[in-house]
Amino acid sequence: MPTLGLEREVVGRDVYDRTVDRFRDSGILLPTFSELANPAAIPIAIQERLRTVDPDVADPLNLFRVNWFNGSGRRARVQIPEHLVLPEELTGVPARIVVLLGDRFPMIGAHKVLAAYGCLAPRVVTGQFDPGAHKAVWPSTGNYCRGGVAISRIMGCRGVAVLPEGMSRERFEWLERWVADPADIMRTPGTESNVKEIYDRCAELAADPHNVIFNQFSEFGNHLIHYLCTGRAVDSVVESLRAQEPGLRLRAFVSATGSAGTLGAGDFLKERHGSMNVAVEALECPTMLYNGYGEHNIQGIGDKHIPLIHNVTNTDVVTAVSDRGTDRLGVLFNTSEGRRHLASRQVPNGTIEALSSFGLSSICNVVASIKVAKRFGFGPDDVLATVATDGFAMYGSERDKALARHYPAGFDEAAAERAFARYILEATDDHLLELSELDRDRIFNLGYFTWVEQQGVALEDFERRRSQSFWRDLRDLIPVWDGMIEEFNERTGMSTHR
Repeated sequence: MPTLGLEREVVGRDVYDRTVDRFRDSGILLPTFSELANPAAIPIAIQERLRTVDPDVADPLNLFRVNWFNGSGRRARVQIPEHLVLPEELTGVPARIVVLLGDRFPMIGAHKVLAAYGCLAPRVVTGQFDPGAHKAVWPSTGNYCRGGVAISRIMGCRGVAVLPEGMSRERFEWLERWVADPADIMRTPGTESNVKEIYDRCAELAADPHNVIFNQFSEFGNHLIHYLCTGRAVDSVVESLRAQEPGLRLRAFVSATGSAGTLGAGDFLKERHGSMNVAVEALECPTMLYNGYGEHNIQGIGDKHIPLIHNVTNTDVVTAVSDRGTDRLGVLFNTSEGRRHLASRQVPNGTIEALSSFGLSSICNVVASIKVAKRFGFGPDDVLATVATDGFAMYGSERDKALARHYPAGFDEAAAERAFARYILEATDDHLLELSELDRDRIFNLGYFTWVEQQGVALEDFERRRSQSFWRDLRDLIPVWDGMIEEFNERTGMSTHR
């Protein structure tokens, strides 16, 4: 798959040499994937210099903050990724639902900046991307294109965001502050599930050789960096809990599909803990469950297709969550009336205050975890891990829309009680499928229409992904790319600053 970022050597020497000179002049040092997975390995000199760097500026040192180990202020490094263990008073189930907090990432306050780095860095060190001549095009439904624009700006190139026009106002406001030119924000028709429209626009852009498309749905760097970095981050949280309570066992990793990059962490965790991989989608667009389609508002998880980087044949469960629930729970978690109701149910104040770290797709992940816990009867010794991909800072306008749409008479204590009861306490294991081999094949085969018929992936390359040997062999790229990053830093002379 030569166009999908799988190269193991320099394939464009002239581009590579120009980029080395450019990064030397700009003072850009690249972290390895291994350093982002284990920030304790980042040299002390860099950690000390980071103390004076604002996490919200395009400083090259912020590349070393693109990891799960940032504290709440996003300046200091923590030993264990910041997370919440949700109490039964909030979830209604005795199982431990553990949520890693993605709003600790720099610049965009979302974990998609990790995926963007995982896609761009390998292209740089293999000589496939020239920051002085190319534009980096980031097709997305919101956070990935923001991450791509941030990483592009640090690396001194133009980043182009391609996203549906119906996404939250806050996403566009952030992009307007960060892009080099307003024309670098390209709005496509539709909302969250209109992914093909994004692809169509990117096909037009790809006709210009100066545009390089970083399609998160087919860039295996997205899968690999989550396999290593997010997988290890979740593992470190689980092991810290097990150190206190040795009887705990990780039973499932739950993640809305989106690009399916984050689901790569589930492969890491299954190998280490024997846990299930649970893929989540919107009930209004149940592609995996029912070969369905439709519009929804769980921003960040786009649908109507199967991502090329989704390891479908290693997925154990598929479930769906309705945006009717995520919209209303977003209101419940982020209004004074809703929080008063949670306090009346004995939800701890610290948990209530932390709910601002849950965006719409994060709430979706939590509800899906509750459904899985109910289906399998998980108890106090069982752990389900998931991620809060971003915080509610990107969704204030969506809360206002939900209030106007669902609560025109106002959101009061009675409305809060109904929302909590309907979408948490009464959440059931409906729209949940334990996958058989036939189910996995059915879902895998759905990807044919997007990737072979529409996007031109060779059938042989498409089929290779059916076997787990493909995914295991893929991981050999991580040490190869890390070695190439280290060599690149040597050539720029920046390795002396480590």
